Amino acid sequence: MHCHNPMCNMSIPEGARKIVLAGNPNVGKSVFFNALTGMYVDVSNFPGTTVDISVGKFQNDVVMDTPGVYGVSSFNDEERVARDVILYADVILNVVDAVHLERDLFLTQQLIDMGIPIVVALNMMDEVKRNGLRIDIIKLSQELGVEVIPTTAIKKEGFENIKKAFDRAKPGNPIPEVKALADAVSHQVDTMGEALLVVEEDENILERHMLKNEHRQREYIYKLRRNRIDQIVDQVVSQTNQGASFKTKLGRWMLQPLTAIPILFVALYLTYQLIGVFVAQTVVGITEEVIMGEYYYNFIMGITTRFIDEGSFIGELLIGEFGVLTMAPIYLLGLLLPLVVGFYFILSIMEDSGYLPRIAALVDRLLTNLGLNGRAIIPMILGFGCVTMATITTRLLGSKRERFIATMLLGLAIPCSAQLGVIIGLIAPLGGQIVLLYSITIFIVFALTGTILNKIMPGESTDLLIDLPPLRLPIASNVLKKTYIKSKMFIAEAGPLFVIGAVVVTILQYTGALDAISDAFAPITVGFLKLPKEVAQTFIMGIIRRDFGAAGLNDLASQGILNPLQVVVSLVAITLFVPCIAAIMVIFKERSWQESALIWVGSFVISFLTAGILAQLVM
Repeated sequence: MHCHNPMCNMSIPEGARKIVLAGNPNVGKSVFFNALTGMYVDVSNFPGTTVDISVGKFQNDVVMDTPGVYGVSSFNDEERVARDVILYADVILNVVDAVHLERDLFLTQQLIDMGIPIVVALNMMDEVKRNGLRIDIIKLSQELGVEVIPTTAIKKEGFENIKKAFDRAKPGNPIPEVKALADAVSHQVDTMGEALLVVEEDENILERHMLKNEHRQREYIYKLRRNRIDQIVDQVVSQTNQGASFKTKLGRWMLQPLTAIPILFVALYLTYQLIGVFVAQTVVGITEEVIMGEYYYNFIMGITTRFIDEGSFIGELLIGEFGVLTMAPIYLLGLLLPLVVGFYFILSIMEDSGYLPRIAALVDRLLTNLGLNGRAIIPMILGFGCVTMATITTRLLGSKRERFIATMLLGLAIPCSAQLGVIIGLIAPLGGQIVLLYSITIFIVFALTGTILNKIMPGESTDLLIDLPPLRLPIASNVLKKTYIKSKMFIAEAGPLFVIGAVVVTILQYTGALDAISDAFAPITVGFLKLPKEVAQTFIMGIIRRDFGAAGLNDLASQGILNPLQVVVSLVAITLFVPCIAAIMVIFKERSWQESALIWVGSFVISFLTAGILAQLVM
């Protein structure tokens, strides 16, 4: 039969077998190649590509190395070269990373489905013990139907067994459904390997044999193969703490609810102490009140008041209470920038250490009930620092549906650190019952809103597909670089929004619209919420900045205008209230106008409805 494979043109000594090394990137194939071939190696470009392949001799056979690939296909030059060399093989030495069987065995099973004799080198066995794993090699060999030889390449352990195993190489156990599909087209191609690639929709192979893509079975085959590998790994791999390093044990403790939840609470407590206490109070106290609020404010006022009347519209717009040159830079640089830097610093440490993916995996099942997956814990955690910043990070969620639900929950039920600090200071002295009443109410609204949105919104949430890297000490330069880049991007995006917000609020204040809105709220405030009419003004201030509203409530409570139950009703309302104007601007930027308006109006309705029901129940 005519050979369509470019490798057919290679000069191979008569009677020599073509032994091909195949495996994922970074599994140690080159060490095996060098051990088999010694010094006599030819390196040349594969025909029609810039990809180098290495060819050498082992006894009377020819050994060929291939680029590291995750599957035999034609998605790039490396995969095309690996594919054509593998299709030409008489024996394949498949080098597998023993620590990552669930990843590497996908390629192994594909090679088995191609019907080529295989020997599997189960490499990095020294890492298996350190990672607290145990692999049943006999069972693995039985499941795959090929010889599996444990090796440690850097120590040359198992190499002699590999060399002897080539003579015993045999095709393994193909997936029956996949074999049936390949058998049905085998008469149209040269080899069983090409038949498999035809039904996997490999464009190059189809073109090579002048065939049409009539089968479209790639996704079906990949799913079968993935399920098969998961079954094998479940049967042959078990965890053991014997010989496992402390980092491996700690990584497991972070995933087991009994130990992971206390660890998470400790991590969140430390995060809050750093961001919510040290940065939000101490650092921001210096940057907002002294550097920006005193030095910068006096400087800018000293310059502008020479040319502009403070009482004029332009004066209000530029240097008034909500001015473009006063409020915008003071809030942005004095308040938000330290919080943003602090949170991105913590987030970068969690990412680099490998802890953040474990948090996501831990809370995934819980958040699935709210229409989210474990990744949503990241913006939720960030929301306790700054809802504006957290709204931007909802971009990492997998679907438009999830991004809407997360943004709604952030804007509704997550108090930012500035507001949280005032709330804690106001509510803590009122006793444990009041604190519990407030906390339970907010949690119920959070859970109920997410559950309802999950039920009524069309579509489904994406699954959590996340790699769990080994725990490691973060590299300081990486952490600082990530913190700098993300903080810089945030300021660049949020800056213009603060300016727009300052202009809008100034216009509302100058035209008297703020007072009119406050008067319009009074019947709801007094009648439904059973609160003094003065509270309406604090709600308006809460729109401008969340902790302004909470601080206003603090003043009313200290004057004896609010009793403890009125305090908790007020705090529930202002927590569930629409987020501050900076967060509102970001929400309108990140979501569509329709979605943003829905979030905004929905927050108003849920806030007053919840606070009103609570008022009717407790007062």
